[in-house]
Amino acid sequence: MSEAEKETTVRAVVDRLSARFPEAPQPHIAGIVGEEYDSLADGRIRSFIPTLVEHEARSRLQREYTFEPSNSHS
Repeated sequence: MSEAEKETTVRAVVDRLSARFPEAPQPHIAGIVGEEYDSLADGRIRSFIPTLVEHEARSRLQREYTFEPSNSHS
C-alpha cells in the first residue's frame, strides 16, 4: 500500500471511529489507528488491512471509553 493509500485508509477509519466514540480525542484515535495499521502493514494479505485496523482500533477504544455500571448500591 502506498503512503497515499495508507493516509486515505487511516483518515477514513479515524473519521468512522470519531463518530462512534465522540468522547475520545481525535488525535488519540488517530494514534491508535496508526499503531494498528503499522502492526498489520507487513502482512501478506493487504486487502484486509483497513478492516482489521478498524476492528482492532475499535476494540481498544471500547475498552478505554466503555464504562460498566457500578454494582455497588449506595
